[in-house]
Amino acid sequence: MGLPEERRKSGGESRAREETGAEGRVRGWSPPPELRRSAHVSSLQRYRELHRRSVEEPREFWGSIAKEFYWKTPCPGPFLQYNFDVTKGKIFTEWMKGATTNICYNVLDRNVHEKKLGDKVAFYWEGNEPGETTKITYRELLVQVCQFSNVLRKQGIQKGDRVAIYMPMTLELVVAMLACARLGALHSIVFAGFSAESLCERILDSSCSLLITTDAFYRGEKLVNLKELADESLEKCREKGFPVRCCIVVKHLGRAELGKNDSPSQSPPVKRPCPDVQISWNEGVDLWWHELMQEAGDEFEPEWCDAEDPLFILYTSGSTGKPKGVVHTIGGYMLYVATTFKYVFDFHPEDVFWCTADIGWITGHSYVTYGPLANGATSVLFEGIPTYPDESRLWSIVDKYKVTKFYTAPTAIRMLMKFGDDPVTKHSRASLQVLGTVGEPINPEAWLWYHRVVGSQRCPIVDTFWQTETGGHMLTPLPGATPMKPGSASFPFFGVAPAILNESGEELEGEAEGYLVFKQPWPGIMRTVYGNHTRFETTYFKKFPGYYVTGDGCRRDHDGYYWITGRIDDMLNVSGHLLSTAEVESALVEHEAVAEAAVVGHPHPVKGECLYCFVTLCDGHTFSPTLTEELKKQIREKIGPIATPDYIQNAPGLPKTRSAAPQHWRKSRSERLLQGSCPLPLPSDELLSSWLNILPACLKSRGQIG
Repeated sequence: MGLPEERRKSGGESRAREETGAEGRVRGWSPPPELRRSAHVSSLQRYRELHRRSVEEPREFWGSIAKEFYWKTPCPGPFLQYNFDVTKGKIFTEWMKGATTNICYNVLDRNVHEKKLGDKVAFYWEGNEPGETTKITYRELLVQVCQFSNVLRKQGIQKGDRVAIYMPMTLELVVAMLACARLGALHSIVFAGFSAESLCERILDSSCSLLITTDAFYRGEKLVNLKELADESLEKCREKGFPVRCCIVVKHLGRAELGKNDSPSQSPPVKRPCPDVQISWNEGVDLWWHELMQEAGDEFEPEWCDAEDPLFILYTSGSTGKPKGVVHTIGGYMLYVATTFKYVFDFHPEDVFWCTADIGWITGHSYVTYGPLANGATSVLFEGIPTYPDESRLWSIVDKYKVTKFYTAPTAIRMLMKFGDDPVTKHSRASLQVLGTVGEPINPEAWLWYHRVVGSQRCPIVDTFWQTETGGHMLTPLPGATPMKPGSASFPFFGVAPAILNESGEELEGEAEGYLVFKQPWPGIMRTVYGNHTRFETTYFKKFPGYYVTGDGCRRDHDGYYWITGRIDDMLNVSGHLLSTAEVESALVEHEAVAEAAVVGHPHPVKGECLYCFVTLCDGHTFSPTLTEELKKQIREKIGPIATPDYIQNAPGLPKTRSAAPQHWRKSRSERLLQGSCPLPLPSDELLSSWLNILPACLKSRGQIG
């Protein structure tokens, strides 16, 4: 059964070799017959029919789906207008401009009042500690969102204002973002693992008038005093002339101090006491969430917004070092995340869905909050980590809530593989029907382990490719229709028209490898970079006019399957999260001992890719273990723990470009250097020797050498 596949260029994985057949090709897997029978799309032929219609008739295809949602006023003009060609004017995309709606009304009010799902569980919340659990129904969630909408309105928040949210994975985080959406304010969620400096930078860039945060939380064994980081960030904002007028604080770890009638929070008392957590308080700025909610009414009329009004800003790393504020709008994003969720995970009303991503990332926005709620789904919201208190935590939760659809990152899969099969197989996992991966291409060895051990060889795997900028899935299998190839993102989702270009911008047909681009808009595409539309046009549309440029390389095989080969710009994918080499280099050179820095990617068995940093020191400074730790701390404070490098190496003379900037040892430039066509001064013997030691592994990880 199934389709054959070409072995990936990065192949060599032992398990993949075990599955090879004649001519060295790796077998594929067809969808299970029992899943196919009830699937929304049950054959490859049906997928192709729907995809062809979605690309050739996008207005009709998405117009039909739009009828499933509530619109206060219909679209008065063209359903879709756009320009992807910078040579023909301003880049823009408009879906249903002039129609009015509210995404919070669609994902909560309609589910409660029209679809009669008020008593259905919206979220099972699983805390860091086993036994810290609660649940919230759609009706209860609607009441809390209305209450917090009243809180925000009383604090002066209006339609179009920006609200920063810096919180762990709690129910209050979902309430906060939906309350912003209800009154037409833009939420800007900052991952709670980011530093105070990163939070400050994002608050300043979008001029956020209010911050919502938490006292503290545990991540595994680690205690994170989030309020302390928030205070540090707000102090930095004040120093830069932008005082944030209000900070609302959720008492999360301190909730055991509250009486039963003091807090509307659904969270149970914390099991682990935290006597050492000191929460500073800034009178006139800080306000307790629970005190504000006590006084708030439980009804709030939604603000009716244009389909093209902005919904949120989410920052992603940029190749220049300054994060980009990706802006998504209400109407198109709502249609796209709802539709991708329904079809990619083959959602049915009885499912229990679990996406392990943090809401601070786009995956959490789209497939923890908006996508599942738009479909009336029941989801798991998890505060902890996969290895606490032991490495079987995920599978314990799967059994506890009878999870049917499970979505996680290849990094987590590779990490759990290290512990063997027993932590997985000691749990039933009988409820699982569909598995998914997100964040980076999954290597075949990890795919096969995921399929064989976690899915017991009966669960299809949807290996999804997409970006913060795309809003939702772009290339993905459909569980009941697509024969799976380990490591391939397979085919485009509805409305997505991919192409592969060569360096000259020519479209390549058949088997090919080059730049991955998209030829026409889909509803979930970002509309701009906040406050900098020129950067938006330059980053995504200037290189190849007429196309959206992903920044990723791609290969298409003889069956038409797409394989993502990695970044082709100065970005690194670490544990599924993009980091800018320029951003890390900037953090390094701020240290008094560092004159210059260059950052490259290095293969890592769990993260996929890790940071390898070269530094040239100023006169009078000596490279030492102490300095290495200082530099790592500097990066953690400037960006966050996720950017901590695995390697820092002394390089007395970094090679430079003609502009005198340190050379970034990325794939394309590395290749040109090896070919003798890169216009660089000759590096020092010491640096050249050290660089050549890691170059083969870097290129091998990207499929450039065998």
